Amino acid sequence: MFPKKVRIFTDQDALKEYGTQHILDPESYSYSNLFINGMLQPSSNYSVQKGLLIINTEDIPLEKSPVILQMIKVI
Repeated sequence: MFPKKVRIFTDQDALKEYGTQHILDPESYSYSNLFINGMLQPSSNYSVQKGLLIINTEDIPLEKSPVILQMIKVI
């Protein structure tokens, strides 16, 4: 959960209680899902780069909204 409204998230924004977390390079996984307040977001609403998550919409997460980026690799 984040203390203020933000559009850009980095590796440093991860919750430390869950250990070291990284936003992976999109070339290293098959697909991703973004959940904001438990709601799945369309892929057009965000972009991912190594170490960086960018919200592409005018509306951004409200204060203390959980933001979960799920990265899945299919082998």
